[in-house]
Amino acid sequence: MDHLYWCRIIADIVSSRFLCLALKPVMDLLQSYADQELNELDEPEKQNSQNENSSAAASPESSPPRLLPSKSAAPKVDDTMLALTVAQARQNQSRPLDPTQHVVTFNPSYDQLWAPIYGPAHPYAKDGIAQGMRNHKLGFVEDAAIGSFVFDEQYNTFHKYGYAADPSGSSYIGDLDTLQKNEGMSVYNIPQHEQKKRKLEKKKETEENDDMGVDVDSEEVNNPASDTWLMKNRKSPWSRKKEEVQAELTEEQKKYAEEYAKKKEEKGNAGGDKGEAVVDKTTFHGKEERDYQGRSWIAPPKDAKAANDHCYIPKRLVHTWSGHTKGVSAIRFFPKSGHLILSAGMDTKVKIWDVFNSGKCMRTYMGHSKAVRDISFCNDGTKFLTAGYDKNIKYWDTETGQVIRTFSTGKIPYVVKLNPDDDKQNILLAGMSDKKIVQWDMNTKEITQEYDQHLGAVNTITFVDNNRRFVTSSDDKSLRVWEFGIPVVIKYISEPHMHSMPSISLHPNTNWLAAQSLDNQILIYSTRERFQLNKKKRFAGHIVAGYACQVNFSPDGRFVMSGDGEGKCWFWDWKSCKVFRTLKCHEGVCIGSEWHPLEQSKVATCGWDGLIKYW
Repeated sequence: MDHLYWCRIIADIVSSRFLCLALKPVMDLLQSYADQELNELDEPEKQNSQNENSSAAASPESSPPRLLPSKSAAPKVDDTMLALTVAQARQNQSRPLDPTQHVVTFNPSYDQLWAPIYGPAHPYAKDGIAQGMRNHKLGFVEDAAIGSFVFDEQYNTFHKYGYAADPSGSSYIGDLDTLQKNEGMSVYNIPQHEQKKRKLEKKKETEENDDMGVDVDSEEVNNPASDTWLMKNRKSPWSRKKEEVQAELTEEQKKYAEEYAKKKEEKGNAGGDKGEAVVDKTTFHGKEERDYQGRSWIAPPKDAKAANDHCYIPKRLVHTWSGHTKGVSAIRFFPKSGHLILSAGMDTKVKIWDVFNSGKCMRTYMGHSKAVRDISFCNDGTKFLTAGYDKNIKYWDTETGQVIRTFSTGKIPYVVKLNPDDDKQNILLAGMSDKKIVQWDMNTKEITQEYDQHLGAVNTITFVDNNRRFVTSSDDKSLRVWEFGIPVVIKYISEPHMHSMPSISLHPNTNWLAAQSLDNQILIYSTRERFQLNKKKRFAGHIVAGYACQVNFSPDGRFVMSGDGEGKCWFWDWKSCKVFRTLKCHEGVCIGSEWHPLEQSKVATCGWDGLIKYW
């Protein structure tokens, strides 16, 4: 217990000691304030005591005066830090800003903000610029926003006159006396009076030089037809040149000129305005062109009618037509009845096949020298168009195989279409490789209109809105809508995500367009005023990148179909956009597919294997 008692006493003493030490500055400050008040109170007493002392200095009983040391109530301030801060601020205001620092702790002046950048002096560099700060072999070059024309002007002015404008301000550098004399003109803005003066001086010089030589007659000098005048004015780019009398060609030169002209003419004929000339031939393969009743072989059967309005997806192969020696590029059913099918081959031939009866080739049309690109029937099927890579478009009679008309612009036609209106069956539209859509009147064989807005070869032409408008697609990855007969685009559709669309088909209800996009999908566009993309309908799954596979609809509009690059034919449901069925049709590319107009469950496909298959 005694031990604990003494410990507590010691702890109290220590704590009171630390408390005293902590409170000492406060106590000293209070003591100084108290002493100051006492001094103020004691001042009148001191004066009184002095008077008393002076009066009673001899009194032995008076006590000696009390002297207290004076203390200031203000706390002591260290001026060293303040002086350093002020000096640093002054130094900052005179120093340019470092562009690498992120925070500025003071308000910089205009001069500081626009001062040139100087790196820190380097002890081992000759010019004091560190290696890291150099961006030129001579040191640090500051960036300046100055136009190339302004720079060239000042550069040439300095080299010619010895002065130039200072880019950092409104002053000039260089020879200021010449600057004052020339009134600050540069090499590019010489005043007119100065130009005239220089021309006169130059003229005088030339005259003096001429006078130094042979004496000439003044009349000859002033006569523009004379040689003297020509010699005097020979330096002018507008001076008249004396016509030289052409000497007669030698026999060798004449012979060469004739050969050259002949070669040029042949070259012009080969690759000129017109396509390659080919003799048109046709071969009939049927038994007879007319039956016992005198009906033509192309006449549709009278009993050809649609069984019902509901279409079904085909399941099995019905027939195969083989006759083309190379790939088949397009197929078209005979309009309305579909009892014949027309095919365009890469072997330069066009063939027409029987669908209902024998299933054989009925006629071959030979009139192109290169592969046939596109074919198109007229409304009644009695005539059709072909477009070939030989730059020719030919209008054929289906029954006889005779070529009625041939059209050519000297460019490859990629697509041919007749106006679907019955009263405009003489109007032909062709999308060309030179970015134009050319319109011909087939009766007069004249070009009546050219639609020239695309930036690439034209791939498709599709009539919409009761044939008053047509939509074209091109290699420029855009769709353009035109008013028929007016070469002005009324709607231009081009988005960054769009790809080229080499095939477009119209829905049977004429409200939608299906466009085969080369990013392996089929996009649907409205045919209304705005031609908007229907984002809810998108048909995908097939691989068509790089191939112009034809897209098509079933006659009732319930199914969408397309070939692909792997030889398959794909069927999608129009409402759900889901894949309904795929058929492996061809070896290689399945380029074309057509739904039969009357037999709702039958489809024809063609491929690059040279076969046409009926499913």
